[in-house]
Amino acid sequence: MAKPVIGFIGLGLMGGNMVENLQKKGYELYVMDLNPDAVAACVDRGAKTADSAKSLAASVDIVMLCLTTSDIVEKVVYAEDGILAGIKEGAVLIDFGTSIPASTRKIGADLAAKGAGMIDAPLGRTPAHAKDGLLNIMASGDEATFNKVKPVLEDQGENVFYLGALGAGHTTKLINNFMGMTTVCAMSQAFAVAEKAGVDRQQLFDIMSTGPSSSPFMQFCKNYAVDNVSDLGFSIANANKDLGYFLQMVNDLGTESKIAEGSSANLQAAFDAGMGRGNVPEIYDYFLKLEK
Repeated sequence: MAKPVIGFIGLGLMGGNMVENLQKKGYELYVMDLNPDAVAACVDRGAKTADSAKSLAASVDIVMLCLTTSDIVEKVVYAEDGILAGIKEGAVLIDFGTSIPASTRKIGADLAAKGAGMIDAPLGRTPAHAKDGLLNIMASGDEATFNKVKPVLEDQGENVFYLGALGAGHTTKLINNFMGMTTVCAMSQAFAVAEKAGVDRQQLFDIMSTGPSSSPFMQFCKNYAVDNVSDLGFSIANANKDLGYFLQMVNDLGTESKIAEGSSANLQAAFDAGMGRGNVPEIYDYFLKLEK
């Protein structure tokens, strides 16, 4: 059976490596990005380009997005020359980014009205895993639509989870990132308080890591706070965005999260202090300088 033709919009570190992996596995691709160098790298490996999201969508069987925010996704979908204007009946849109579930469900309904499907499929792991097709993929949407694109997802992910109705993938990703980023904030402040109190940070880690608080996130925080190695690979800016999306989601659900509000306030303060490009454990530096 012939492989589906894929259109890919968003060629950052993750998206660019995902495209390279798909090209190695024999897929025909159309690509778009604001970075001409990222586009050129894909074209050099055989990809084609499109002059608009509309023309890209009209040329492919599956449209894939790896974009940074829900606002950008909506602009790419709903623009006059956007995806919705060009997508073919029977085609599928896959959003690999981290988006607001309510926005995802709205886009899915509008695509369905044109006879097209949608899967939200946020990602776990790193760009290096993307290049090798070893991502964790949290996919949701109509089950028949999921099964239609499952072979392509399995070429991109070592672990592909089907989570149910459209929006469940983005919901799960936001909950996961709420847990992870809140943990990093708490552990980074723990190391900062230890430093202010004159407690040896390595000894603190040795004690905490022998108990139930031990986790990979603790190790990432220790690597920066104790060893000055910043290796988590997820920025304060992205964490700040995701906590904001989590808070919007819980508000949409008619509840609240004081824990997320606290983590979000700290991430926003670090972002406002010019630390947005740093990896999340670098919020230790913000906590170290924090004064009453």
